[in-house]
Amino acid sequence: MFTINDLVIEGLSNPFIPFRADPWIYKHKDGYYYFTGTVPDYDLIELRRSKTLAELEQARPVNIWHKHPTGMMGSHIWAPEIHYLDNKWYIYFAAGDSKDTWNIHKYVLENSSDNPLQGEWIEKGRIDTGQTHFTLDATVFECNNKRYLVWAQKPDSTPDISNLYIAEMESPWCIKGEPLLLSQPEFSWEQHLHEVNEGPAVLIRNGKVFLTYSASGTDHHYCMGMLIASVTDDLLNVDSWKKSSDPVFKSSEDNHIYGPGHNSFTKSEDDSEDYLVYHARNYKNTAGDPLDDPNRHTRIQKILWDEKGYPILGKPIPESR
Repeated sequence: MFTINDLVIEGLSNPFIPFRADPWIYKHKDGYYYFTGTVPDYDLIELRRSKTLAELEQARPVNIWHKHPTGMMGSHIWAPEIHYLDNKWYIYFAAGDSKDTWNIHKYVLENSSDNPLQGEWIEKGRIDTGQTHFTLDATVFECNNKRYLVWAQKPDSTPDISNLYIAEMESPWCIKGEPLLLSQPEFSWEQHLHEVNEGPAVLIRNGKVFLTYSASGTDHHYCMGMLIASVTDDLLNVDSWKKSSDPVFKSSEDNHIYGPGHNSFTKSEDDSEDYLVYHARNYKNTAGDPLDDPNRHTRIQKILWDEKGYPILGKPIPESR
């Protein structure tokens, strides 16, 4: 058995970074942690870095890209992720149209500098998935020398439902082959406010691929599910994946943390521990559309492991700040 105290990271407070939703922390081989996330005005992408997690909150943010004044990429700049692929930096993000803010698609930026807070970010364009409707939350991972893209998409045939898809990548901005429908919101906990699977993130440990995702609308019902496959399986075969029938991480009434989701994973400075990074609010009820509420803060806590080598996420820990 474990207690809430077992999930607390010594020296770090929660909220970890205030007013940043969809948090992404990437630990690079240069010894730096890189952080990005959705800013409250949905109008730009920022990056910050530090040698330690404790220094990350106070690290100076650098605005590396702004929304376009008109047209595509002109609104709803959401959920940026930074990755280092083929000796270059890439940021995957979602953006809407200035005249049609919900016409949201996935885009890619590229930077060849050693330090991604410097140099030029080049727009590589929109990721073509073969569908035309709303799509967002692209993440990248590698397994058995293959690189995969996972994303959320409202398919053309059922544009009111957000599913998860996976495809192998041809380049950092192109997929190859036919995308696989990986998960759709089939359980009641995936269908509050909206029928949603989104925000995928991947952790590979102990011979398994653990793919977390977020479900339902972004109020207190927002929660996380998980899909699991073996690293030796064909990840483009839906039968390789087992989906949790219940949320693996959800609101905690006891700890007063609500709507946890859109997570990423990172590690301790010595690589001995895995950490869960996510956003949540400290109150249950929101007025109007919860997407208009800016109080989703970045939070961080330890991941524990059971005797089978599966992650134990526990529940959101109480605020300490």
